[in-house]
Amino acid sequence: MAKRDCYDILGVAKNATLDEIKKAYRKLAMQYHPDKNPGSKEAEEKFKEATEAYTILADENKRKIYDQYGYAGLEGMGGGGNPFAGADFSDIFGGSDIFSGFEDILSSFFGGSGGKRRSEKIYKKGDDLLYRLRLTLEEAAFGKETEITYEKKVHCLQCDGTGSKNKSQKVVCPDCRGTGQIRRSQGLFSISTTCGKCKGEGKIVENPCPQCSGYGLTLKKITKRFHVPAGASDNRRIVLRGDGNEGGAGIPAGDLYIEFNIKPHNYFMREGNNLIMEIPISFTQAILGDEITIETLDKKNIKLKIPPGTENGKIFRIKENGIPYLDRNTQRGDLFIKIDVEIPKSINKEEKRILEEFRKVKGENQKPNPINIQDKYKNEESFF
Repeated sequence: MAKRDCYDILGVAKNATLDEIKKAYRKLAMQYHPDKNPGSKEAEEKFKEATEAYTILADENKRKIYDQYGYAGLEGMGGGGNPFAGADFSDIFGGSDIFSGFEDILSSFFGGSGGKRRSEKIYKKGDDLLYRLRLTLEEAAFGKETEITYEKKVHCLQCDGTGSKNKSQKVVCPDCRGTGQIRRSQGLFSISTTCGKCKGEGKIVENPCPQCSGYGLTLKKITKRFHVPAGASDNRRIVLRGDGNEGGAGIPAGDLYIEFNIKPHNYFMREGNNLIMEIPISFTQAILGDEITIETLDKKNIKLKIPPGTENGKIFRIKENGIPYLDRNTQRGDLFIKIDVEIPKSINKEEKRILEEFRKVKGENQKPNPINIQDKYKNEESFF
């Protein structure tokens, strides 16, 4: 049977970007992963098919050859028996426990030296942590030094992180018999996954430490100081390497991710690196013109000239008074001012007399023609 087209397998267009290809593959791999579909030969085949399609389309050279010659052009480019050797899956499944033994699964499917040997212990760093930090718009725009307190797992002081009472010896794990791997058959394939009992170490604690229950780690409150970069945006993350949970003995600590969450501002709306604000003026200011003072986000007072005859909704642009660009210290977005002409809801007798006189002088059109909106709005800013 002829192989399906790689683009059809992943459900992406011929001109799909690498990010789109990764996103599509991750969705399929999560859906058809063997651990989620035990005993399903159909899921195994779809998992294998999607992985092969990903490794072709995610590699620039392979993709060019495939686009020109199809699968035939890729023959002999496997990798010592494993067609997925050298493929980078780290940013596809980072942080997903179900994929901690991903290379072993591929090796079991396709053989070769691309995966880890059964007897090789699999170690990974400690768990990553996520901290969501609430910021004002001003703090996000101009940066700040800040301090957070969070809990992380650290080595137990009572057992020095060994997990053993009185630092006693560990014994061979009875589930995996010291290999660190559990091997089981699924259809025609034999799949190795990390042993859940010993977490791939091959040994377990016989007499657990009472302080950490044999885990080797305990929770501790940590205070961390760091710098919020100027120009930070909503949901953007920075990473503090090694500030996540500590791992077991000899295993490096995970990372701490700081995710920014920016509070809405009462007077400024952010669009990218630009700021937008609405300023009310009286109808006499709109008719006669005036000069008003605007306070920017960084508390500067700027004079803005209102020309005579300014219409409601008119937009003025003040350059370089928006949000700084991240990693570009000297550049900022712009500040856009939208004019809101206020019409008084009630007037006194003297004001009414003056306006009546004005109406007599100016005259009124009792049958106005409609405005050509195509002409009026063709040059308007897109965000209003």
